[in-house]
Amino acid sequence: MSSRTRALTSSVGGKLLIGATGLGLFLYLVIHVSANATVFLGPEIFNGVADVLERIPLLPAIEIALLLVFLLHVVKTIEMFLTNQQARPVAYVKKKDAGAPSRKSLASSTMIFSGLWLLVFIVIHVKAFKFSPTYAWGDAKDFYRLEMDNFRNPLVAGFYVLSMLVVGSHLWHGASSAFQSLGVDHGGWTPRLLAAGRTLAVLIAGAFIAITLWAYFVASQA
Repeated sequence: MSSRTRALTSSVGGKLLIGATGLGLFLYLVIHVSANATVFLGPEIFNGVADVLERIPLLPAIEIALLLVFLLHVVKTIEMFLTNQQARPVAYVKKKDAGAPSRKSLASSTMIFSGLWLLVFIVIHVKAFKFSPTYAWGDAKDFYRLEMDNFRNPLVAGFYVLSMLVVGSHLWHGASSAFQSLGVDHGGWTPRLLAAGRTLAVLIAGAFIAITLWAYFVASQA
């Protein structure tokens, strides 16, 4: 085994991979929610943006790369969780926010569980929006109608809202943890990075919740 391979499979290497892939997925969510927010502007603009994205020549390669990044993030996180569990076979009696300056919180203590929830959510989400029957919108697809049809069901809308709360919790700790793992979290930058990461976590989760609720109420009145 080469020194580079050993480094990537080590504990430190695992944290680096988790941090790097986590930040990559974080940036993707920023782009994803920005594109989805155009649903507020109506079907013409929303479908127009979706059509432009659908016609990107490298889209299949981008989707495969994104899937690989996601799977690597999941696998390395589970590996690290199991390693930590073996190193500490007796669980803590009670988990609670440790207060400043510690970063231990409910979000940090439940990262593995929120991550597994999101793994299930993503499978359901991709099935609903990527591999479900679509409608025609001129010579393109009517993604606006697809979104309205999905969120017309109150159970689906409720599941999405709950899942976005889980997203917010996961990102709340995940963003700052990723910066720490990559070594850019130090000195005077620490408070700024924490504030920026947590602000974006709230904005991303809040925006997705707003989109879901808006689509549900618009669809229910149609």
